Amino acid sequence: MNGGHPAGPLARFLAWGTVFYLLLPITIVIPVSLTDQRYLSLPQEGLSLQHYARLLGSEAWLSAIGQSLWIALGATAVSVVAGTLCAIGCWRIGRRSSELVRVLMLLPLIIPSIVYAIGLYRWFGWLDLLDRLLGVTLAHGVTGIPYVVITVSTALAAFDPRLEQAARGMGASLGQTLRWVILPRIMPGILSGAIFAFIHSWDELVMVLFIASRQVVTLPRKIWDGINENLDPTMAAVAVLLILFTVLLLALDGAVRSRAGR
Repeated sequence: MNGGHPAGPLARFLAWGTVFYLLLPITIVIPVSLTDQRYLSLPQEGLSLQHYARLLGSEAWLSAIGQSLWIALGATAVSVVAGTLCAIGCWRIGRRSSELVRVLMLLPLIIPSIVYAIGLYRWFGWLDLLDRLLGVTLAHGVTGIPYVVITVSTALAAFDPRLEQAARGMGASLGQTLRWVILPRIMPGILSGAIFAFIHSWDELVMVLFIASRQVVTLPRKIWDGINENLDPTMAAVAVLLILFTVLLLALDGAVRSRAGR
């Protein structure tokens, strides 16, 4: 193994045990979503797609999916623009103060979500952004910035600054250098950050519980309400679709990284 010692039986057992521990709850959701019962349970007499049909025919569920999609797209745009500019600015400054800025940008990941949500509740109350699509989009956008800062900063660490110097030496303006030299080189990092910011917004629940109520019902909020009100197997069907969608996004991120590494 590249000059190292091969993993022993105990290490392999622990590794595979961890994998199965993480995947088992996910795999159980799939047969539950195909149950022929009216409550959350494994299939009793056979497999059924009735809960997927109910999901696709439910205006409430489709509305929650639509709101989550629009919020995630808007939040991703906010995260990508702000996070990319922040990472490039810190890279160009190259001082200790820029490291402090990067640390501050990571605060949404460090601070517990419930603490951040309480602060947003008070702040958004003054700004009249509670229970508004704009408010939820901004909240998700701000908390998605760290993902973009991390991935773009990583891409910039491999960027050759001589390319920028050559472009400026040939008369390119700062905007032209950014558009035609820097951004194309760090685009894989930007796309990776965008994917993770989208997944973060798509799955986020805690902040929505604090800053939204009746007008804004995202998909995680709809699932949460369904768990509290009844145990409809439709939630399992939604969970399976969420898993598939997330896996597709992660596969896309892997393809972007693989292409960038060539």
